[in-house]
Amino acid sequence: MQSEKTYSVLLVSSNEKLNASLMSFMPREEYSPVETCESVSSARRLFAERNFDIVIVNSPVKDEPGINFAVDIATDSSCGVLLLVPADFWEEICAKVQDYGVFCVPKPVTTQVIRHSLKMLCSTRERLMRMEIREKSFEEKLQEIKNVNRAKLLLMENESLSEEEAHKFIEKTAMDKRATRDQIARALIDKYAKK
Repeated sequence: MQSEKTYSVLLVSSNEKLNASLMSFMPREEYSPVETCESVSSARRLFAERNFDIVIVNSPVKDEPGINFAVDIATDSSCGVLLLVPADFWEEICAKVQDYGVFCVPKPVTTQVIRHSLKMLCSTRERLMRMEIREKSFEEKLQEIKNVNRAKLLLMENESLSEEEAHKFIEKTAMDKRATRDQIARALIDKYAKK
């Protein structure tokens, strides 16, 4: 089954041969756009300007090893991060980055490992996006509860209603106006804030 989803990629690598090889594993139908940076400093600037689904760091990069950058990106965003490191240092670096959700692969790397890693990064990105949606939904629901509770308190203080009466008032007003409880609560909060 062919996926219609495309993933944006930031490739941080100063090795042109490896870059060309990696690009050959990322067809435009699945990975687009693919941006490349030869240094971590330029990658940080580009990442600050826009989001990416996948970040691949080929360590070491021109200006630094790139390990801290990989950890920072994995910590502060929901993109999948792949760190390619020399085989001699793989175990040590892997132990440092795995708790942050960075996939660490030793170099030299085979075609099969790259393809497998890219698919894992896509799966990781999808999972993290679903988690973001659930978290946003939860935060919105929590904010709605806070707004309704605050509006009930304001009705109790200003209109001498009981908590049950305030609750029923918000519910009935929402039904009558075909609005959400949150919309009614925010309107009440605004109304009493102006007094």
